[in-house]
Amino acid sequence: MQITIIGSKGQLGQDLMTSLAAASHRLTGLTHQSIAIEDPNSFSVLDEGAPELIINTAAYNKVDLAETDLKNAFAINASGPEFLAHYCRHRNIKLLHVSTDYVFGQEADRRSPYKETDAPGPINAYGRSKLEGESLVQAICPQHFIVRTCGLYGKAGKTGNGNFVETMLRLGRERDELSVVNDQHCTPTSTRDLSTAITRLITTNQFGLYHATNGGQTTWYEFAQTIFDLTGIDVQVKPISSEEYPAAAERPRYSVLDCSKLEQVTGYSLPHWKQALATYLES
Repeated sequence: MQITIIGSKGQLGQDLMTSLAAASHRLTGLTHQSIAIEDPNSFSVLDEGAPELIINTAAYNKVDLAETDLKNAFAINASGPEFLAHYCRHRNIKLLHVSTDYVFGQEADRRSPYKETDAPGPINAYGRSKLEGESLVQAICPQHFIVRTCGLYGKAGKTGNGNFVETMLRLGRERDELSVVNDQHCTPTSTRDLSTAITRLITTNQFGLYHATNGGQTTWYEFAQTIFDLTGIDVQVKPISSEEYPAAAERPRYSVLDCSKLEQVTGYSLPHWKQALATYLES
C-alpha cells in the first residue's frame, strides 16, 4: 500500500516508518516543514505521494498551554483533521487519525477501562480539541480509522522533545528526591508496540474507532518508580496528589482504555506496560 505519514519525524512517526517498511508498504514521510495540517494550502505535497492511506500523527499536545492557546490547539487538533478528512473523502483515500485518552476524564471515580462505545467527557481544552477532531473525521471521511492511545514514549524521544521516561531518567540522575502524582490512572504506551498494532489494523479495512495502549494500568508515580527500579537509579520517589502538583490543565484521574476491540480485529495484543518499558530501556 502507498502510505503517507504526517509527522514522520516524531516518536510515533519514526516507529511507524520502520514498522510499515518492514511490512513492505511504500512510504512517504512528511514533517511540519513539509505540511501544516491546519493550512489546506499546504496539501499539494500530499498529491505528490499519491497515497492510498494517510496516517496523521500531527497534534498540538502541549496540554497546559492549550488552556490559553485555544486558537492554535483547535486549529491543529480539530480543523486540521477536518481538512484532511475532506481531502481523503474527495479522493477516495483512507485516513488514520491518532487521538488520545484525554477525551475522557469526567468520571473521576471510574475504575473500569473505557470502551469505544462509552461516552467521552474531556475536562481540559486539549481533550476537547482532540474530541472535536475525532468527531469531524467520523462525520466527513467514511474510510477512517481513529486510534486513541495514551502517554506515548519512543526512541525518537531520546533526541527530540523527550518523553516521560527520558524526563524521569534525567531527573533521577540530577536529584535525590522526586515527587510524582499517584492519583492519575492510565496506561503509558510504547510507540513501537502501537506501530505494530497500527500496521496490522490498516490491512483489515474494518474502519472505525479503536483504543490502543499497552496492557494493564498504572499511575505516573508507579511508572516512575518502575523506571528507576529497572535502571538501578537511586532516587527517592514521593507519591503526591494532583492537587499537590498544580498545573494549568486538569488531568483525568482515570483514563484507562479497553483495547479488546483492536485485539479482536487484528489478533494482536500489545504487551503489558511493564514489559514494554523494559524493552524500551534495554534498547
